[in-house]
Amino acid sequence: MAFTSGQFPGFETAIHEPGIAVFTFNQPERLNGLTQAVKRELIEQLTQAQMDDAVRVVVFTGTGRAFCAGDDITGRPLPPAPHLMPDIFPGHREAIGTYEGLRVHSQTVNSAIRNLDKLSIAALNGIAIQTGLSLALACDFRIASTEARLGSATLRFGLLPDEGGQYLLVQLMGVARTMDFLMRKKIVPASEALDLGLVHEVVPPDELLPWTMALAAELANGPQVAMRLLKRTIYNADEMTWAHALDDIAAKTAISDHHPDAREGVAAFRERREPRFNGWLG
Repeated sequence: MAFTSGQFPGFETAIHEPGIAVFTFNQPERLNGLTQAVKRELIEQLTQAQMDDAVRVVVFTGTGRAFCAGDDITGRPLPPAPHLMPDIFPGHREAIGTYEGLRVHSQTVNSAIRNLDKLSIAALNGIAIQTGLSLALACDFRIASTEARLGSATLRFGLLPDEGGQYLLVQLMGVARTMDFLMRKKIVPASEALDLGLVHEVVPPDELLPWTMALAAELANGPQVAMRLLKRTIYNADEMTWAHALDDIAAKTAISDHHPDAREGVAAFRERREPRFNGWLG
């Protein structure tokens, strides 16, 4: 199935050349809070993006003053929009329902982003809290507006960062900084998030999308097969022994070395020109 552009509950999608799929959270009056229905739609769209070779890079951003301020717990229905997925029992009504809801809906969104072979970018236009923070941290790159603020702050409600936020924060900041960040319920400005290693760049608000799309185009024009293999082996290396990491990249190199992009890269070097990768995408 090809990646579907259009309006969906809580967000809209569009494809830009060369193969950049942009997800925009479009409920600013709700601070782009997510519901279980929105999460199911996101999972389906991410599955399509994974399987459609026309998609090379995925970008997430928001509208208004929030990227995503967490789960929408107001109970108000979203405006009508086309659904890719049917309604499902919401869960969270008792302990086992919460366990199942987290495993099937909430955590699966971040797993779907992390498991994309294609590279992903979060363009943080504003507040990224709890669910919004973990979604951004699951992306491969994070670009923040100077107006962005990032935090989990779940302890302010006596809750936990239950969508994998604690793991992603430890991976980026280490145990000591994560302990301080979560236990003290911090919500930090973009400049401090940069110092903590939570974002890659901080730019003025009017430069956020142009900067993000330029990065997305740079990544989309790179050798897609090698980049997808490299992404996976980088994440694998974080959890592997030295010996396992060497074996993992050797196995992936056996693919990339014999791909047409590698032949094009070598030819371009010899001919002193820019390589023209991704001819296989046709």
